[in-house]
Amino acid sequence: LRVVVLTQYKSHSLDAHVTKTWRMSTLLGNYVAPVPAQQRLGKHWFAGSADAIHQSMNLIHDEKPDIVVVVGADHVYRMDFSQMVAQHIETGAGVTVAAIRQPREEAYQFGVIDVDADDPRRISQFLEKPTDAPGLPDSPDEVFASMGNYVFDADVLEKAVKDDADLEGSKHDMGGDIVPAFVERGEGWVYDFKDNDVPGSTERDQGYWRDVGTMDSYYDAHMDLISVHPVFNMYNEEWPILTNYGCAAPAKFVHGSQDRVGTAIDSAISPGVVVSGATVTGSVLSPRVKVHSFSSITGSVLLDGVIVNRHCTINKAIIDKGVIIPEGTSIGVDHDHDRERGFTVTDSGLVVIGKGVVIEAPDGAVNTEAIDPAV
Repeated sequence: LRVVVLTQYKSHSLDAHVTKTWRMSTLLGNYVAPVPAQQRLGKHWFAGSADAIHQSMNLIHDEKPDIVVVVGADHVYRMDFSQMVAQHIETGAGVTVAAIRQPREEAYQFGVIDVDADDPRRISQFLEKPTDAPGLPDSPDEVFASMGNYVFDADVLEKAVKDDADLEGSKHDMGGDIVPAFVERGEGWVYDFKDNDVPGSTERDQGYWRDVGTMDSYYDAHMDLISVHPVFNMYNEEWPILTNYGCAAPAKFVHGSQDRVGTAIDSAISPGVVVSGATVTGSVLSPRVKVHSFSSITGSVLLDGVIVNRHCTINKAIIDKGVIIPEGTSIGVDHDHDRERGFTVTDSGLVVIGKGVVIEAPDGAVNTEAIDPAV
């Protein structure tokens, strides 16, 4: 297994995570490596996903694979790609595109794959967010939505991105330019995600796929994790989600007096978290988050190292790593006040606070110090 992650914009934290987490057997030649944009073909950055591959063809030349799997980086799902590769080889497709079934009335949200009624694995046309998409031959109330995952023969992929690089007017996008060209030539095939058999999956979570390219969808994906029977099951030990928390202590809940109880309900709590005399409900706390006494966190996502001081109220928010919330701060309670402080508020009412933001305490002072995690 040889995986490269093509990165470009502000990628250091991602590069570091991949490098520290994915250590595979060098004896077998396996690796996962982040590869930043290198401007190998001129003084310009990646102009699109197809151009990213075109500028990185040296990686394919070095490894000389027969098959290349191309996937997007902003989706959440489980998938055994070997099954999709097997279909690609069987059909002799120019490109095989993974697709997930979605209700026909929601087709306007997706890039939709229309298939040949006589050969339902062959793609007849690509439709970008259609308002009146045709249903599937075996299920008229459903459509195929492209998952952004593709399988190519290596030589076919190289020719496609090279030809596209010279094409005037192209946006150099895999889904918008490369794949439609294959479809026009009758060389595009679809892989039905429902046929992908992942060990340990259940009927509830087998077809899970979510695009997390927006703040709201990123938030929704976190909320999917914390129901009693989650639609994305992190507890499937037959196909685990592999990651690295570092050397973090177990999560801890402290203080038990009547008005000062550290609790978390319907929430996912990571290693290194301390909930000290505070209440956490319906939230996801990342490693090393500290929540101090008399604070309330509801329906929120707190990323690594966030510190919430005393008497804070946080509702429906994403707070990026390392942010310190001063004592007595309210977030997600008054959206006008949230906007006045420079926070992002989406149409759905989600409040987003970015990395490095310094929040002024309610009295006007800037609180940049954390208190002892056991207080």
